[in-house]
Amino acid sequence: MARVVALVVAAGRGNRFGGDLPKQWMELDGRPLLRHSLGILAAHPDIAEVRVVIHPDDRDRYEAAAAGLRLNPPIHGGATRQESVRLGLEALSDTTSGGPPDAVLIHDGARPFVDPAIIHRVLKSLKTSKGAIPALPVHDTLKRGKDGIITGTEPRDGLFRAQTPQGFQFAAILDAHRKAAGRELTDDAAVLEAAGQQVALVEGAEDNVKITTRQDLARAAARFDRPGEVRVASGYDVHRYSEGSFVTLCNIEVPHSHGLLGHSDADAALHALTDALLGCIAAGDIGRHFPPTDERWKGADSAIFLQYVAELVAAAGGRIQHVDITIICERPKVGPHRAAMVDRVAELLDIPAGRVSVKATTTEGLGFTGRQEGIAAQATATVILPGVI
Repeated sequence: MARVVALVVAAGRGNRFGGDLPKQWMELDGRPLLRHSLGILAAHPDIAEVRVVIHPDDRDRYEAAAAGLRLNPPIHGGATRQESVRLGLEALSDTTSGGPPDAVLIHDGARPFVDPAIIHRVLKSLKTSKGAIPALPVHDTLKRGKDGIITGTEPRDGLFRAQTPQGFQFAAILDAHRKAAGRELTDDAAVLEAAGQQVALVEGAEDNVKITTRQDLARAAARFDRPGEVRVASGYDVHRYSEGSFVTLCNIEVPHSHGLLGHSDADAALHALTDALLGCIAAGDIGRHFPPTDERWKGADSAIFLQYVAELVAAAGGRIQHVDITIICERPKVGPHRAAMVDRVAELLDIPAGRVSVKATTTEGLGFTGRQEGIAAQATATVILPGVI
């Protein structure tokens, strides 16, 4: 599978926005503007890594906006947006950090409502094109003017409004940016065009607006008054028994004649719940975010997985309303530990214990759990996402 990196450009000073604080650090619905797009990009199952280009003076603001998202260090930008993108691409080409990606999505940090469906369309187009951008056809009549007087009417046929993220095959856009150094081009698609390459158009979205003025920010804030969208998703996990004296379920050690085998701590209950929450934001599965081939997660506490995914939900503006876990095994008995499990899950998710349900059942001696070969767990999560997602 192609490795995709999202490069978010957030080094600008926002002269048209006005004020001392650049727009990407302004609050929108209680979170920095940049945080909105970072959360959506970090959660997308097809994006392996998110990197941000910032102004050197903004490191503290960046750390606050990116807190909890496990991003690699930011990249310092340049004097112009084009230079900042080039510096970001050069940083991604460093072979010491895992090698260059196959494709890159370049996104404006001031576009907080990036649509995951747009990302899918752009990446799909990159299978046959060097570059692809989301765009919307121009419907309004276009006028030229000078000194308050119309000087002409422009045909709108074939005109589009470009959006981001703009996607590119990495080698092609890096080469194009190197060749365009010193020139001032309007966007990254124009950089690739200047290098003689064709760029495909895919459908954009009206909600994928760029915040340029304070009026734009006010309109964006009003979008959060829309009714929220209720999402429900499920998760399932299994771990076989191995040697040991306890099993870990819902982050509680339960004494037992065996342990559970897994790359991490084999907490089937938290793994199922983690997948359920990922499902609510369409962010892939636990293996995508914490691959069992990565030695960092060998023996890891599954609380790390659950809390990280809770951060992804929050970064998308989501609120966890309820979680329900069913543990399936003959032994050990879960009942004596149920209250502790409820309290621990509530603590990890920072929600009231009344929104956490933990149950247990057997399979009446049937199947692998009935033969006491392992433990299974299933979970359901309910999340409310803003109406703008």
